[in-house]
Amino acid sequence: MRREIAIGTVRLGGRPAVVAAGGEPDVDALTSEVADLLELRADLFDEPDVPRVLDAVARLRATGRPIVFTARAASEGGRAMPETRRAELYRAALPHVDAIDLEIASRALVAELVPVARAAGRTVVLSAHDFVVTPSRETLLALVEAARALGADLPKLATHTTTLDDLRTLIDVTRTAAAGGIVTLGMGALGPLSRIVLPAAGSLLTYGAAGGGTAPGQTPVAELAALVGRLFP
Repeated sequence: MRREIAIGTVRLGGRPAVVAAGGEPDVDALTSEVADLLELRADLFDEPDVPRVLDAVARLRATGRPIVFTARAASEGGRAMPETRRAELYRAALPHVDAIDLEIASRALVAELVPVARAAGRTVVLSAHDFVVTPSRETLLALVEAARALGADLPKLATHTTTLDDLRTLIDVTRTAAAGGIVTLGMGALGPLSRIVLPAAGSLLTYGAAGGGTAPGQTPVAELAALVGRLFP
């Protein structure tokens, strides 16, 4: 039986929730996208200071849709910034958003923020990204268990998928981990296909590009939302 998980007012399960993801140049696009959730990537700001980031959060909050806040580490695809700045942005944004997404590998930040997020009733996504390969099933499932041990409501795995074997590995991991809640994504050549196939296997979220997009293999949000609406009644 699948554990109940929600991000703000959006209960996850059944039809996959569509997330529109973008940074500072994409805020206008994010506010107008047809999506269930909005992800703000604070690392994709030209000058990611607290006032600018909170202004963007307020604009997204006005849409009435739940917000996932992310300041992605450079080691996993984000724009480089001092770790002290990343921590400052998470601390400032957490009271105003519905979920935070942190890397499993950012252990110091995880140890600080996860208890605060839980106490505030925020959903915690702990993620891992591999832009080179899709690791083995065993490696990916170990990451899922690590995320859960660290307090994740949702483990999230994004890997480089260029072959059907890569996609099969992600499908297998998704099906194995689905009962506890899981998000899986493919990036690269088979990324667009993964955004439909992996939700069919049990991934609770699927991500589309608002504006310029945030990862290789993203489908534009409007196109992705239309596909999800048609394929997942």
